Amino acid sequence: MPVHAPRRRLSPAERRAQLLAVGARLFAARPYEEVLMEEVAEQAGVSRALLYRHFASKHELFAEVYRQAADELLAKSRFDPADTLVEQLVEGMDAHLDYFIANRHAVLAANRVLAGDQVVQTIIAEELDAVRGRLLGVLPLADETARRAVSQILRSWLVFVRVLVIDWLTEESCGRDELRDACIGAVLGALRPFLPAGPVVGIPSGTTGEAS
Repeated sequence: MPVHAPRRRLSPAERRAQLLAVGARLFAARPYEEVLMEEVAEQAGVSRALLYRHFASKHELFAEVYRQAADELLAKSRFDPADTLVEQLVEGMDAHLDYFIANRHAVLAANRVLAGDQVVQTIIAEELDAVRGRLLGVLPLADETARRAVSQILRSWLVFVRVLVIDWLTEESCGRDELRDACIGAVLGALRPFLPAGPVVGIPSGTTGEAS
């Protein structure tokens, strides 16, 4: 009879990461209401008691899954000043759309099922605010007056993108790339009065600024 090596005991941090990974997979696969903590424990190979020691409720587990996703999306949205504004926007939108499409149920849960939840909405608001701050940091703005105006524009644009994308996840009325380009075109048009045309921004003078 073969002798199996004993299974390595996970540290608390490793166990938490494992539970988050299982939770993320289940929240992506099914609507929020259909995900049960018992199933999370079963798929992780742990007792419910151990699961609840790490996460006191399904809501707490979901919030941490979404917080981790927000951190990863920020890491993927580099906003490198070496790239043009259009290139940076395309990269950021692609990262977010790829996540949203792959995790449709989780995204809809965060923005609709849990739309009134303060914890989840704070996670979303903080990520959007961080995106806005990073964009402000790379835009060639002439002065503080322009910076304030652009900050307001970006805040409104991010809300617009959020609403549009959530509606699109419910009913795909156009292609993914068309959605992305519509979002980018909207902000380029709004920012045009405050930005110089040229290679740094990537908006040729006299054009509407659509992403290619």
